[in-house]
Amino acid sequence: MKKIKTPIKVRYQETDQMGVVYHANYLVWFEIGRTAFIEALDLSYAKMEAEGVVSPVTRVEVDYKKPIRYGEPAYIETWLDHYDGLRTTYAYQVTNEQGEVAVLGKTDHVIVNTESFRPLSVRRKFPDWHEKYLSALGDDQ
Repeated sequence: MKKIKTPIKVRYQETDQMGVVYHANYLVWFEIGRTAFIEALDLSYAKMEAEGVVSPVTRVEVDYKKPIRYGEPAYIETWLDHYDGLRTTYAYQVTNEQGEVAVLGKTDHVIVNTESFRPLSVRRKFPDWHEKYLSALGDDQ
């Protein structure tokens, strides 16, 4: 299974009055990790969008384990948890500099036509994505 680890610089504006990263900002970090994962597969959301296709989030799951604070290095590890040719689930693990798990999460996605918002098959519309996703899953297919 392919995993990508992306460093995150915790910006002051991402923290709340308690000095910890505000809970909703982890969703932004998930997107940073997901984009890095896709780019590591030599794929591009921009190219997908140029073909009139987008990939909305259909479900989010987040478990908060430990706070991350301003100035503390953070890392987001991203991998494919599930892929069936139509739906894709990415998994995320945010850790601090000591490797302690701060947040676990998953996001579910489909691809849709930008005009109709009708779901499309990744397998049919983007066979290169399909093959690379299967490869990234490795033995977990």
